[in-house]
Amino acid sequence: MPLVLALLGYAVYEWQGTDLTTPTPSSTNSAAATQATVTRETALRAGAQIRGSGIVSRVLSDDNDGSRHQRFILELPSGRTLLVAHNIDVAPRIPSLQRGDTVEFYGVYESNDRGGVIHWTHHDPQGRHTDGWLQHNGRRYE
Repeated sequence: MPLVLALLGYAVYEWQGTDLTTPTPSSTNSAAATQATVTRETALRAGAQIRGSGIVSRVLSDDNDGSRHQRFILELPSGRTLLVAHNIDVAPRIPSLQRGDTVEFYGVYESNDRGGVIHWTHHDPQGRHTDGWLQHNGRRYE
């Protein structure tokens, strides 16, 4: 069990901060690319901190159950879609967000059957978690 935890910790560390929205040129169209994607997906399910950008394909209503979250769907250059759940009790909301806007993100990825969710896109008021952020039209929301 300790070896599994060590390997999982390494996988999360290895992919932390990685931009998953574009393939790496050296691994495109190869067995190595397939293995890298599988490894990356495995690490992401563990809650890896990732960075990327996408185009807003849909603006959803706020989630007001518990902590309030601004929600929208991003389409990444790879074609994958991600739900962004941005805590607006901790960080400012992105005003006037519209379909077609580009949003950069740095947060925690969680896998689901619809492509995944990015959360922790804000600072941690208690200082125990890596700070995340969203960037839209040159302004950072954290």
